[in-house]
Amino acid sequence: MKKTIFLFAFLCVSLVQAQDFLGVINSYFNEHRTQLGLSAQDVSDIHIYNQHFSKSTSVNHVYTAQRYQGIEVFNAIANFAIANNVVRHIENGFIGQLSQKVNTTNPTLTPQQAIQKAALHLGLNTPVGLELLGTPENNKYVFSNGNISQENINVKLVLQPNDEATFLRLAWDLDIHLKDGSHWYSARIDAQNGQLLNTHDWVSSCNYDADSTQIHNHTIATTNESVLLKSTIKRNFMTPNDGSSYRVFAMPNESPSHGLDEVVSEPANAIASPFGWHDTNGVAGPEFTITRGNNVRARADLAGNNGGNSAEGGAGLDFDFAFDLDQQPLGYIDAATTNLFYWNNIMHDVWYQYGFDEASGNFQEFNYTGLGVGNDSVNADAQDGSGTNNANFSSPPEGNKPRMQMFLWSAAGPPGNPLTINNGPLAGNYTATSATFGPGLPIVPLTADLALVLDDDAGVSTDPNDGCDNITNGPSLVGKIVVIRRGECEFGFKVLAAETQGAVAVIIVNNVPAAPIAMGPGAVGGSVTIPSIMVNQADGEAIILSLSNGDTINGTLVETGPFQLDGDLDNGIIAHEYGHGISTRLTGGAFNSNCLQNAEQMGEGWSDWFGLMLTMKASDTPEQRRGIGTFVIGQPNDGIGIRPAPYSTSFAVNPFTYGATNNGNISQPHGIGFVWATMLWDLNWALINEYGFDPDFYNGTGGNNIAMQLVIDALKLQPCSPGFVNGRDAILQADLLANGGANTCLIWNVFANRGLGFSASQGGSNNRFDQVEAFDLPVECSLGSLDQSLNNFRIFPNPSNGNIYITSRIDVGDSTISIFDINGRKVFSQDVSMDGTIQVNAQGLKTGLYLIKIEGDNFTHNAKLIIK
Repeated sequence: MKKTIFLFAFLCVSLVQAQDFLGVINSYFNEHRTQLGLSAQDVSDIHIYNQHFSKSTSVNHVYTAQRYQGIEVFNAIANFAIANNVVRHIENGFIGQLSQKVNTTNPTLTPQQAIQKAALHLGLNTPVGLELLGTPENNKYVFSNGNISQENINVKLVLQPNDEATFLRLAWDLDIHLKDGSHWYSARIDAQNGQLLNTHDWVSSCNYDADSTQIHNHTIATTNESVLLKSTIKRNFMTPNDGSSYRVFAMPNESPSHGLDEVVSEPANAIASPFGWHDTNGVAGPEFTITRGNNVRARADLAGNNGGNSAEGGAGLDFDFAFDLDQQPLGYIDAATTNLFYWNNIMHDVWYQYGFDEASGNFQEFNYTGLGVGNDSVNADAQDGSGTNNANFSSPPEGNKPRMQMFLWSAAGPPGNPLTINNGPLAGNYTATSATFGPGLPIVPLTADLALVLDDDAGVSTDPNDGCDNITNGPSLVGKIVVIRRGECEFGFKVLAAETQGAVAVIIVNNVPAAPIAMGPGAVGGSVTIPSIMVNQADGEAIILSLSNGDTINGTLVETGPFQLDGDLDNGIIAHEYGHGISTRLTGGAFNSNCLQNAEQMGEGWSDWFGLMLTMKASDTPEQRRGIGTFVIGQPNDGIGIRPAPYSTSFAVNPFTYGATNNGNISQPHGIGFVWATMLWDLNWALINEYGFDPDFYNGTGGNNIAMQLVIDALKLQPCSPGFVNGRDAILQADLLANGGANTCLIWNVFANRGLGFSASQGGSNNRFDQVEAFDLPVECSLGSLDQSLNNFRIFPNPSNGNIYITSRIDVGDSTISIFDINGRKVFSQDVSMDGTIQVNAQGLKTGLYLIKIEGDNFTHNAKLIIK
């Protein structure tokens, strides 16, 4: 009931605010539509579909959709930042002269037919049992899943522009979440002829771009000891007193390669998670004693079917599961699930402080403030059996649950030799790869005779040794290690069929001349309880031939390593995946998940950056090599990782600039995102150089905290379908709104240094090959060689008690130091000669935030100053 009341109150408040803002927006368009290339008719039907207030910038973000005769124009969005009924910023995506470009407003196809056409175009089965649910409103329909989707299928009528926005076709807009979770398609079907006009995928995957020869060629350095004592780390914020504790690789540790596991007590943030991480109703006391709560439900999806069990902490919420990495990951599944739960909650709580909150569309089951919709906590799947060497995150619109799928990664180093043949001419040790399902290989050797499976070829398979049809020699398989050839059916099906006949283990023989693979479970592999391996084709066929000739072969299976690596322990990748949800929800508003689908969009870059930021340590340096995913690919901590280069401010380590986005060898979207994250990482370090580093990621005041705030604010300000120039300008605008532009020239210097200077052009954001880089600065940041250079002055300590030191890297002569309060009043002034380091005594100032200005004959330098 409480949730219903909150939601009703939110909707009522939203309606009032929307009506108020609609007047502001209409007035703005009346005054400015001509210069925006719009007619009165183009702005006569505006729909406010999302809005929220940001404390950091003191503006209301209002997202409006353009409509024509009541039909929404797909992704034609005008994004307003409004304060005191004044438009402070606009990103206009409305299309001009609509009436001349629309083909029709009357559909020929029904919405049911559109779903059928979409299934055909996407290669899906024909929908079965489609039912209209509820009453359609404003050309919006909800249908049952038709046995092709995990969720109900939403359908609405839209106008789909072509890339140049010169023509708009009437279309049915619908979304289909595939049953295996691999894709969540958002598609536009021509409402006249059923043609597939446009497709987006709400699932973002963490594919790697590095040359495979550079991967898995190192022995991974891990720390296997555990910190047995409870963590003594105290945060500078209150935490809910629920008694919870979790053994994890805690923030800021990136992975087992970067630090020890430890038990962290009551880590939930009181502002973001006021009732702890296991509450879902806003009343003291946990609703769950498993890895499930208001922000995330983490469970072991070993079968890859979006099910599985969560880790159990008991009434005391004690999630202390030992990590022993000298085994296959299944052996520490509860520990991995706990780490996944912890890091999803950390991402929720930290970024809540910067504005990814309930009002802006974050991921929560129950919204304590009554703002936003709720019912969209993250489903996080540990050791998901539906894939390997990857991770993904699906980001549907507000009110729909996202899903994070974390997979196992191939073992670092060469495969082990878990199979020994003990007799005959084939005696010896054999290389093999374990399956990703079942119990894994035993530590105690399992010895038995081998037996070759025989089936009746009653199905599509014509190979009697692939176990895909009815097994005909079941009695001969009892107590044996059964040999099966890879073939037409799923690995899990083969192994389970052999287990049902009494097999104690299974050897799958590869049917192609390639290395053995880590076999996935398929639909039924989650029910397998015996170990299985794959051997290469040559070795396996020799075994099959010998068994076919009637030879007796005795074999032994034992775990010899190396062991698969678990993405659930790579906290940078967890943060990366969650970051897709943040950038998707904040760009274009939480009810639109289609604004980061264009060619030049930087989603992968923001996600890399999110992971980098929460794994920073005070000992880090700007030039330090920070690779993404080094743990899961078995590289040392300073390895290249899964991107074209490590992140570093050093051009000797990372020389990439904006022009690299035109290079076809830089992949889309991961390589493009990498270039953007390179710039954001430089920006972070420039701000740290100016304001210092603060290890308090929640409430800190360092340059890293300023960077975190600017990026979140910029995501809200930038247009739908942004390119690099849009992203840069949004950060500049965020600094102007939040800090009065105190960091304008610092920001310009950073971006110009990487080719995104004043004259840079992104071309069309839907074209990734038309960028033009430039390294120049705007005139206000280049008046003299010293003007506001980010490297000229260092002000420390900051925060300060008023006893301040200022270091000038170059003798700039007579200067004036002025300090202004947040209301713009000058509260301190001193004339100095800036040569080396000078001292300024302003100890009479009250605690608070100030602007310090250093002025000389041909330069001005502004910086934020905090008096404590």
